[in-house]
Amino acid sequence: MFPQTSPISAKIVLMVDSGSDSVFIAASAERCFDVASDFEKYPLWAKDVKEATVLQRDDQGRPHTVEYRASALGRSTHYTLEYDYSKAPNVLSWHLVDGDIMRSIRGAYTLKEDGAGTRVSYDLAVELVIPLPGFVKRRAEMRILSTLKELKARAES
Repeated sequence: MFPQTSPISAKIVLMVDSGSDSVFIAASAERCFDVASDFEKYPLWAKDVKEATVLQRDDQGRPHTVEYRASALGRSTHYTLEYDYSKAPNVLSWHLVDGDIMRSIRGAYTLKEDGAGTRVSYDLAVELVIPLPGFVKRRAEMRILSTLKELKARAES
């Protein structure tokens, strides 16, 4: 599990046991960061995100607190994430402020220039209110990690 004071660099811990992924995206790190931080457009490319509403912006006008409605485990879920830009544009991290089926979420995109594109890593830790059987956790992990492939498609388009 993530220490409260350290930056994100872990795996999916409780909901999907462990999980992180990385992918090469044939786009600049700036383009990847712009797509990853344009939360209001997530419903256009992230299959499970149905709505994303910016509730608060930071002093630079970047989305700071975002409320989501998404498909999760066969139902609709609502949650609010707070974003941290302190290591931007190399890392975009977030944590849960409020959620209906999650106790905690901590995650990050890490971006590194790599030749003619960018290596993007996606790390996530989720703790649900109700424990899930192993086979459901594995299916959830695959759905969560598909977000990275969707980010790749969007950034390369």
